Amino acid sequence: MEPQLEHTVADGVATVVISNPAKRNAMTAGMWRALPPLLDELAAAPEVRALVLTGAGPTFCAGADISSLRAPGPGEDPQSLAVAAEEALAAFPKPTLAAVRGYCVGGGCQLAAACDLRFAEEGASFGITPAKLGIVYASSSTRRLAALVGPSTAKYLLFSAELIDSARALRTGLVDEVLPAGELDKRVAEFTRVLAARSQLTQAAAKEFANGRTDRDAYWQEQARGSGDTAEGVAAFLERRAPRFTWTASG
Repeated sequence: MEPQLEHTVADGVATVVISNPAKRNAMTAGMWRALPPLLDELAAAPEVRALVLTGAGPTFCAGADISSLRAPGPGEDPQSLAVAAEEALAAFPKPTLAAVRGYCVGGGCQLAAACDLRFAEEGASFGITPAKLGIVYASSSTRRLAALVGPSTAKYLLFSAELIDSARALRTGLVDEVLPAGELDKRVAEFTRVLAARSQLTQAAAKEFANGRTDRDAYWQEQARGSGDTAEGVAAFLERRAPRFTWTASG
């Protein structure tokens, strides 16, 4: 099977699967290149209300396929491909969740860190390994990691290139939930159903604010006034029914 990014959409949730089983789902240059336009397509789809990123089989992603990155394309820098994919994932306007089992290493951990949330199966291993290759980890990626886990844990991971287990990842904030073996998919499906039922208006504004944007308060107040979501939420609460929110991040 050729290395590829597979995707499906069901019940308001897009699932993107990193598929390169022969190399533990390592990302090739072509896969890095394909991720931003795929995310643009899914962001524009009104039926998509949340996105899950996962790996095929028992591994999330073992990093970059180094052999494919030695000469990715004329004028292309291998690291720039990974950073562009990471930034596209971080900028996705709807909630994103990495569902991690097995190895989540190098570029795989870079992608997981760019998601809003990370759920992992017990036994998953995490690591960021540029120190093994003499690579300078991108400043944007380093800042995102430090904001997620704190400067000390970021330095531990980057300085040592050592792997940490799911328990330590949970303790340091690298992951949000750890599930027993066999329960990850069920929990991800359950949680993304919750996300898909909530107000995209609230989620989109909260995502921007939590990521540090400070110049859009007036914009979001205007969106809230014109959306109808607040009135619907209050009416649904008073009528003891599920709300039917209509504002979409895709416009």
